[in-house]
Amino acid sequence: MALTQHDARMVFGMVARGDKHHDVAAYFGENPARVAEVLSGEAFGFLDALPPAELPPKGSPGLKGRKLLAFVEKAIGQLANGEAKDAAETLAAGVKRYNLSEG
Repeated sequence: MALTQHDARMVFGMVARGDKHHDVAAYFGENPARVAEVLSGEAFGFLDALPPAELPPKGSPGLKGRKLLAFVEKAIGQLANGEAKDAAETLAAGVKRYNLSEG
């Protein structure tokens, strides 16, 4: 997964908040060297950090957990719109994706 400029701003914000570099790298499913490249300015230059309100919770959920969260958030929106069947399908797809062996 390649980091984007938005991701780089998130890296700056997470590190400014005090997150451990290996937790930041794990959040993105990246090698800690990618975080070092962002922080040194090598990857994107020096960017403004995202504000704390736009950062994910502190600590690494792992890449699989992050992907599953996206399915859950989508299903919540579907439920709010009265789309229960679609929400159930979204959650089932999320569980299927979570259970895949990813190398």
